[in-house]
Parts: sequence; C-alpha cells; structure tokens
Amino acid sequence: MTHLRTFAALALGVSAFALVGCSATSADPLGAQTSSGASGTAAEPIVIGSQAYYSNEILAEIYAEGLEADGFAVKRQFNIGQREAYLPELESGNLDLFPEYTGPLLQYWQSSTTLTKADEVYTALAAAAPAGLQVLDQSAATDQDSYVVTRDFSEKYGVKSIADLLTVPVPLTLGGNAEGADRPNGPKGLLQHYGVTVGFSAIDDGGGPLTVSALKSGAIQLAIVYTASPTISSGDLVVLDDPEGLFVASHVVPVASKTLPAAAVDTVNRISAALTPEDLVAMNVKSVDGQQASDTIAAAWLAAHPS
Repeated sequence: MTHLRTFAALALGVSAFALVGCSATSADPLGAQTSSGASGTAAEPIVIGSQAYYSNEILAEIYAEGLEADGFAVKRQFNIGQREAYLPELESGNLDLFPEYTGPLLQYWQSSTTLTKADEVYTALAAAAPAGLQVLDQSAATDQDSYVVTRDFSEKYGVKSIADLLTVPVPLTLGGNAEGADRPNGPKGLLQHYGVTVGFSAIDDGGGPLTVSALKSGAIQLAIVYTASPTISSGDLVVLDDPEGLFVASHVVPVASKTLPAAAVDTVNRISAALTPEDLVAMNVKSVDGQQASDTIAAAWLAAHPS
C-alpha cells in the first residue's frame, strides 16, 4: 500500500494482499483514458491519478465518474505508483486531482510532524500543501492502522474504544507482524497512551486470515488491521476508537490543482462528504472477494448516493 504504515507496513510499499483487488485500467499508468462530458471540453480534461493500489483506484474512479456525471471531461492516469512518482506530477500540473490520505501525506510533506489526531492532521496538511495545490475536504472514510477485536469480544466486555480495554478482566494478547513488538503502536504504545498492558504474539500476515483465525480462537484478543481491509467485514471485526491518537489519522482526502474549476471542487467535496468507512470496506470487499472492476464498483456506489 502506498500510504505510510505505522505498524505492519511502515514503508510505502504495497502488500501482496493489497494488490489482489480487481482493476479496471491498464497496468500502464501513462495509458490514460479520456471521456468528454456535456460541459467539459476534450481539449482540457480534468486529469485524475491513482496509486497502484486497488482501493485508491476505486476512489479515483468514483471522483472521475462523479465529475463526468456533472458534465466535466475526465482523463484517467491510474496505477501511477508511489508518492515519489505522482506528487511531482501533481505539483507540475500534469495531474489535476488525486485521492490521498491525510496522515501519510502530511508525514511525506513534513517528516518531523508528531500530529496524529484527525482534525489537527487535516489542518496542518492544508497549510503544508505546496504552491499550486489545494487540499479538498477530508472524508470520514479512513484507510489506516487500527486495533480490532471480534464482535463477540466487543459485546461481551463492552469494548468500543481502546480505552475500554482497561476494564477487561482477562489477560490480553496483541497479535501482529513480528516487528510490531517494538513499534510505537505496539505494546509500549498501548501502555504509554492508554495504560493497557498486553502480551504480544507474532503473526506475520499483515492482519490477514491467520490473524483473524487467532482472534476467533481466542489465541489473541487484539490485532492491528487496516480500517479499510475487507477482513473487517469478512471477519466480523470491530475497529476500536482511538481517542488519544495512538495511530496517525489517515482519512481519504483529495488533493487538487488550484486551477481545478470551483464547480469541480464542489462535486469532489460532495462525494467525499458522502463516503463512509463502511462504504470503503464494502467496496474493497467487492474488489478483493468479488473481483469486480473499479468502474463497476464506483458506478454502483454513485447510483446509491445521488447528489
């Protein structure tokens, strides 16, 4: 995945699991596709990019189809890759719009930042945008590390927040990739931010089926799983609230050229306002488990959320 990860995939690389979603575009990021809308012009389409990550491509396709429905001409340049590749294209004006993630992007632009909470991160991100770029409205939808428990565990012990773990009357074990034992959001972070003591069990599948199996069996009670992972739905897991900001907020946020027409900005912001965390998980399930193409998934979401 191309976001910065704070636990299982801190680097900018995409995990093997993240690449199994179904894409609707060519693997060639320069193989752009153009579509003309009623009020858009073929000569000056809005160029939309995406990361080489199935979930990000779905988001880019939603913005693209939404803009087309409002009469704009759109050119798609999807599967571009890492931030080192596509951010210079945004800054140079070769791309007009790109779905991003608040915390990881802020860390890219300001490597020294220590901000983690959603509103603080968004405010700092908007201020950090390079000349010529604007940060549009952030969505409630997130794609970030989180602590999860099974629904049964959540209901049995009344656990909805990480802070609620303090009241659980049984020993707790956190499962995650081996390097997580010493990461800031591992056992040390839990103790520092929430006063919660946990054991640690190394499960090196990045919150995948082995992790879910360990949660279901009771071998572990807590795991780190990305909030947009299809595993949240298929494993019937509950994402715990993080009021202390242990994990860096990573809300979906489009970044655009300042030359993007105001009407197009309005369209994109309306779409972002309608996106929910549950929507993103459900769409990722369609991509990974259902092997649906991103344009099919995007069209269905837009049909269910008319502006």
